[in-house]
Amino acid sequence: MGKILPIILALIGTGVGIGAGVALRPPPPDPIEIHPCGPGDQTGHETETATEPEPAEGDEAATNEYVKLANQFVVSVVKDEEIVALVVMSLSIEMLPGNTEPVYRQEPKLRDAFLQVMFNHANIGGFDGAFTDSNKMTLLRDALLETARRQLGEAVVNVLIQDFVRQDL
Repeated sequence: MGKILPIILALIGTGVGIGAGVALRPPPPDPIEIHPCGPGDQTGHETETATEPEPAEGDEAATNEYVKLANQFVVSVVKDEEIVALVVMSLSIEMLPGNTEPVYRQEPKLRDAFLQVMFNHANIGGFDGAFTDSNKMTLLRDALLETARRQLGEAVVNVLIQDFVRQDL
């Protein structure tokens, strides 16, 4: 009986714990409907009801357009004449409404200019150590924005870093 008592107590304790967990479990969250192509009816046509609120008067960020550059940027980090890491970035450009066409027309020149900015950033140690430090990221963002405005004009509002990964080799 002395050896069975601890096993019985362990089973009772486990049963009580499981029962309390089941009894005190929170209710499941309400299901969320996701429409990858936006709201619409079963035929694929948009419905007349708008699900997004209208932008407020003077809310310019809500009316800006975003252009995601097609391919990622790959920058090598070189130390002592050896590649020690690769940095992969995806960028988008925030533009004033109606100004997205120049981005597509000038994308090759824009990509070249952005790559030069990123290589310069890598050469000054911008991707070394704590490369996501706010000071280093601010330098990179400012340089990218200046380059975008030089290529596309003042219609560029901002350059957004969408993805940013460093892979040490």
